[in-house]
Amino acid sequence: MSTALINPRIRGFLCLTSHPAGCAANVRRQVDLAKAGGPGKGLGNVLIIGSSAGFGLASLITTVFGHGAKALSVAFERPGQGDKPGSAGWYNLAEVHRLAKAEGRQVESIIGDAFSGPILEQAITALRERFGKIDTLVYSLASPKRTDPATGLTHGSTLKPIGAPYTGQTVDLDTDVIKAVTIQPAVPEDIINTEKVMGGEDWERWVEALIAADLLAPGFRTVAYSYIGPAMTHAIYRDGTIGRAKMHLEGSANRLDQKLQKAVGGHAWISVNKALVTQASSAIPVVPLYISLLYKTMKANGSHEGTIEQIIRLFRDHLAPNHSPVLDANRRIRVDDWEMREENQAAVASLWPQVTTENLLDISDYAGFKHEFRTLFGFELDGVDYNLPVEVEVPLV
Repeated sequence: MSTALINPRIRGFLCLTSHPAGCAANVRRQVDLAKAGGPGKGLGNVLIIGSSAGFGLASLITTVFGHGAKALSVAFERPGQGDKPGSAGWYNLAEVHRLAKAEGRQVESIIGDAFSGPILEQAITALRERFGKIDTLVYSLASPKRTDPATGLTHGSTLKPIGAPYTGQTVDLDTDVIKAVTIQPAVPEDIINTEKVMGGEDWERWVEALIAADLLAPGFRTVAYSYIGPAMTHAIYRDGTIGRAKMHLEGSANRLDQKLQKAVGGHAWISVNKALVTQASSAIPVVPLYISLLYKTMKANGSHEGTIEQIIRLFRDHLAPNHSPVLDANRRIRVDDWEMREENQAAVASLWPQVTTENLLDISDYAGFKHEFRTLFGFELDGVDYNLPVEVEVPLV
């Protein structure tokens, strides 16, 4: 065991360090909200694929502490070693495990590449031996690369427009300067590769393997997460390579829904979520500036939700047992509904042409954006003394 004094080392949308005590504090905050926002019972066995951060972590916490589930989670994270801190996701899971054990709850995590065949087989073995059939699966993987287990080829995702170059304004996360950014359009291979990584192919593979293994309970439900956003982000997101992958994900939901209805009377859905601060969203040009303006607007009128609040509402209103989710015309659950309210979008649209480097902090919540980004890695949490060394080698108990 080894202690170290850990400070944030941030480059753009990357934070190169994480704070174990801060990550633990962030998890405890989310657990408290999940307990207050859920009935404490109702779910049986759940599988969360991509469980260590963002929406996946919030899903793990909500199902376990808000709905009494027994959970198997899958994530690709790095433990601390010596004085080198592990990943934030590792420390998040460590605190979830610690709290679950203290309360007599069953939580298990498989650490490895969820895209790989061996990790899928490990999950099937764990379910057979220690859980039994599952009634809920959340698919929340976010990765820049995927090695296709069928071909052995590695595919990389890209953030590019399709058809024409994109030029727009964004905020430089290193200098806090508003600047123009131009991104060249994707070639066909970029689209294919991004679909391979961020589409629904692997979600389908997991669900089909669980059907074959007879590990789905009657009425089983599965959900994957997506985003649409406003017109100002469509060129780089919904109409770009990532958007094409999300359309593939929606197609996977429809295919899986038909298979699940026949197999176990089950369903597969897409949940379209709100724009929130995650490491993935921070990497998308335009989006950090849009989020900063959106947060300012939604906090002012009381409609803002963070990641955990969003997932608590998703399960409370749509995915709790004996609930039938409200779907749009394309069979999607829309918990981006508050974001997309006309008054919120109109306010952001009016601020968008006004924002400059000089007034950024005044007319947006950019300060809040940067603070929330740091909390993802365990920094700037209340009640944590960052002047003290902390234990780096935290186990998954």
